[in-house]
Amino acid sequence: MKKGLIALSPLAVFIILYLVTSIIARDFYKVPITVAFMAASMYSVVVCGGLPLRKRIDIYSRGAGTDQMMLMIWIFILAGAFANTAKSMGAIDATVDLALKLLPGNMLLAGLFLAACFISLSVGTSVGTIVALTPIAAGVALETNSSVPLMTAVVVGGSFFGDNLSFISDTTIAATSTQGCRLSDKFRINSFIVMPAAAVILVVYVILGQGITAPQNVPDINLLKVVPYLVVLLTAVMGMNVMAVLTVGILLTGAIGMANGNYDLFGWFHAMGQGIIGMGELIIITMMAGGLLEMIRYNGGIDYIIQLLTRHVNSKRGAELSIAGLVSLVGLCTANNTVAIITVGSIAKQIADRFGVDNRKAASILDTFSCAIQGLIPYGAQLLMAAGLASLNPVSIIPYLYYPMAIGVAALLAILLRYPRRYS
Repeated sequence: MKKGLIALSPLAVFIILYLVTSIIARDFYKVPITVAFMAASMYSVVVCGGLPLRKRIDIYSRGAGTDQMMLMIWIFILAGAFANTAKSMGAIDATVDLALKLLPGNMLLAGLFLAACFISLSVGTSVGTIVALTPIAAGVALETNSSVPLMTAVVVGGSFFGDNLSFISDTTIAATSTQGCRLSDKFRINSFIVMPAAAVILVVYVILGQGITAPQNVPDINLLKVVPYLVVLLTAVMGMNVMAVLTVGILLTGAIGMANGNYDLFGWFHAMGQGIIGMGELIIITMMAGGLLEMIRYNGGIDYIIQLLTRHVNSKRGAELSIAGLVSLVGLCTANNTVAIITVGSIAKQIADRFGVDNRKAASILDTFSCAIQGLIPYGAQLLMAAGLASLNPVSIIPYLYYPMAIGVAALLAILLRYPRRYS
């Protein structure tokens, strides 16, 4: 037990140093998140006993530079370049103005949520949806004098709708593969659980949107400037790889921006460079989070969580709760919902088989809880990406993440109330 608690202690150091001190100071900018991760990372290297210092640093570096981490960093770099070149040539302003013309002010929140739900369901990824819609959401918030964190949270929440339900989502494929059920069966049960939550949140956004008034004098729109975002959205919906989508977007902003005289070739290069620099903190956080979480895994922190939660299971409801707890805690420790599902999938399958839990229900629990947790942690890729694109502190978005909270509550009620009855 002592070893397991020591293995998990770096995460506690991060939470105390960043969240607790920020709450006490009533200011989430008092302690930079990079400093909190640096301190927790240094602590994780110190407490990893029995190994030479160089070996500990190698383990940390291995976690910081995994294939998955590097892929995320490349996406961040391309997203920064696209966002800033699009902003410099007026694409964001034009797209925001188009949204203000098409949607009445009181439907902006609900409209953004529906757009995020549709796109994420089509592309099967929350990150791609966030990249496409966050700059627009932030621009709409500024134009309507609304809360930027709220508008950003609407997009982040909607992005997890598809992450959780889409047939081509990594989490859906991982959950059904590990539990041995069909995608369509898992989708059916998942829909019973999360669709009511999505409907409730949509109504909430309609109500909250009543206080939003769109500007009366929206300027004339240069539709050519909207093309980069339309192409990004369409290619993403068609299933193109997110890095290819962003590359196409960057090339379009350059061609259209130079054609319109917004910048010359060197101005385009400068805009790309500034956008990449703007993602610097996000990239550093991502690497330090990867290293920190690898140290926790190496020292047995995740194994400890699994043993702790499976020790006293003795009923079907208890089995479902332990599966939910397992994937949630591993999600907190890995900051990746797909990795969390893969990590505990085989153990969840054993628990489900032993206590007679329907494998379709087990897959749904794994996916829904992993997405709920991933949507609420400030060091997850989705919140870091959204915060970077909207120039926000990731923690400022969390209070407005109604949809991830709602699906977490809905999934918990599905376990406690044995719903849907046919599969419980």
